[in-house]
Amino acid sequence: MEYRASHILVKEKSLAEELLRQLRKGKNFAELAKQYSTCPSKSKGGDLGWFGPGKMVKPFEDAVARMRSGGLSGVVSTQFGYHIIKKTGEK
Repeated sequence: MEYRASHILVKEKSLAEELLRQLRKGKNFAELAKQYSTCPSKSKGGDLGWFGPGKMVKPFEDAVARMRSGGLSGVVSTQFGYHIIKKTGEK
């Protein structure tokens, strides 16, 4: 199974929670990623492209695997910081 996802990565949990609130109110994911994410993927609106098993850290991969396409995660903590993930595909 391969997945496609975008994410917003930040260092502070409180900021991740605030961004998640904004997304749930209809804010544009790509725009928030470009503005706030600390990941180089921010230049592409947070798009990470396609990835398979073992390509992402386990908490991130597990969260994506549980999500439905088009879905938005809660705040996911990894050693890199706090992620908000949008699953954009599965094949």
